[in-house]
Amino acid sequence: MSSNSSNTPIPYTASVPRPAPDRAALRARIPGWGVDLDPADRPSGVVEKIDDAAVGRGMPPRQALDSDRERSIEHAFLTPVFGTAQPLHGVSGRIRKLAYDRFSEGRAAHWLLLIVGDRVEAIGAHLRSFASARPDNPITETGVLAEARRHPIRSRFGRGRVDRHHTWLDPILVAGPWVLAAWGAFRVLRRIVSRR
Repeated sequence: MSSNSSNTPIPYTASVPRPAPDRAALRARIPGWGVDLDPADRPSGVVEKIDDAAVGRGMPPRQALDSDRERSIEHAFLTPVFGTAQPLHGVSGRIRKLAYDRFSEGRAAHWLLLIVGDRVEAIGAHLRSFASARPDNPITETGVLAEARRHPIRSRFGRGRVDRHHTWLDPILVAGPWVLAAWGAFRVLRRIVSRR
C-alpha cells in the first residue's frame, strides 16, 4: 500500500502495487478478504461458467430483409429477427425513412423527423376515420368525461400530481388541431363558394 509524505496510508491508488500483497497478509488485515476467491463458494459461480455449446452456435437464421425496413445508420445490419407489424407507408413512412437514412440517432433532426412522421400519421388516421362508419370522437377519447366524473377538484390538489402544471395546455393540444382543421375547412369552403 502506498503512502503520502506523512506516511498516512492511501486507500486507493491508480497503479497496482508491486510486489502484490501477500494473500495471507491481506486475509489477516482485512476481515472477510478472499471469501469469494473460490468459485465453488460464490453463488454466482455457476452462472459465470461459459457454456461451450452455446458460445459456438452463432447467430440465428436471418429474417428476410425488406428494403422498406428502417435501420439506423449507426448499425451495420438489423437484428436477425425484427418486427414487421407496421411497415413504412405513405408520406409518414417517407419522413421516417429520411430520418433513418440521413441522420444519426444522436442528432436532434433524427428524432424531430420521427415526431413529424408520427404527427403526419396521426392526421392521416383522423382523416381516414371520417370516411369510416365510426369517426374519431376527441371528447371521449381524451378521457375528459371520466376526469369530470372522478373527483376532478379533489384529485388535483394535495396529491403531488405532476400533470396539473400543464393542465392549462391540454385543451390547446387536444382541441387546437380540430379547431384549426375546422377553420381551414371553413376558409376553403368559403373561397370555393365565393368563386361561383
